[in-house]
Amino acid sequence: MKRLLVFLFILVVVVLGLGFAVLNAESVAVNFYFGTLQAPLSMVVVLAMVVGALLGVAASLKMVLAQRRRAGKLQHQVQLAEQELKNLREIPIKD
Repeated sequence: MKRLLVFLFILVVVVLGLGFAVLNAESVAVNFYFGTLQAPLSMVVVLAMVVGALLGVAASLKMVLAQRRRAGKLQHQVQLAEQELKNLREIPIKD
């Protein structure tokens, strides 16, 4: 059932994307510092969204890696504390 819903969602996104491409098929000029590119408006918009998403992922990557490193250190500290607690529980009590 879940696969069917995912397939239907992907199908709807593809149909909407094709409709967007058909409605915005006019060619536009994109001016860069070093030249000009003629491309369909829909392609320019989609390309801008993809580039923005990639820049967002790249910007958050440093933070995600730092959090993973910190989580690893904390996990190691927990293991050391659990081992120490186990060792303390095994020490015989002197009366």
